[in-house]
Amino acid sequence: MGRFLQIAGLVIGLIALVLQFAITIPASMAAGRSFLGSIVFYFSFFTILTNIAASMVHASLLSPTGYAWFPAFAGPRVRTGVAVAITLVFIIYATVLAGLWQPQGLFLLCDILLHYVTPFVFVIWWLVAGADGTTRWRDISWWMIYPLAYLAYALIRAPFAGEVPYPFLDVAKNGAASVAVSASGVTVLFIGLSVLAVLIDHGIGRLRAKPATRVQSSRP
Repeated sequence: MGRFLQIAGLVIGLIALVLQFAITIPASMAAGRSFLGSIVFYFSFFTILTNIAASMVHASLLSPTGYAWFPAFAGPRVRTGVAVAITLVFIIYATVLAGLWQPQGLFLLCDILLHYVTPFVFVIWWLVAGADGTTRWRDISWWMIYPLAYLAYALIRAPFAGEVPYPFLDVAKNGAASVAVSASGVTVLFIGLSVLAVLIDHGIGRLRAKPATRVQSSRP
């Protein structure tokens, strides 16, 4: 089951990312951006970066040579951190962003795949095979580097690019106070999801250890 979900997650994730790239670049250039600017625009979304990370986790664990592909993404700390981040992608999109636009055609397909399908598949895989009870509370501080670094990038880029990837990060339109409140809310949500992930990981680790404990205790 775990391997099936890994393969499904990798295949769906790659298809969605490549398709999104293929339709975003022409649309972005038609909107006035350069080719290079369109590529930067594509990689400026937390959704895209997190889906890439999820695909790299799947690829690293599917390597026939033992974690040879993207080995840094094979460890339990990164696996759980990505599970937290991609859950955040789903929650923020479903509750805040989905109602702000009405994608059609291939954009709608990518929208569904990147915001709903890949998060669902990755989290189910993590629950079935990715969690192992080895995460530590201090790992949360490491996971926080990713969203905070992304926030800094988005805010620093905004004055130069004249745009933000997400409307709630638009200081020019919403004001610094509003953006600070939104960013704080997302940060609190990320921390809450991280705490929940560690608790679930520890619970799964204990459940998986019980059968072995029973076998050992039954030996004479």
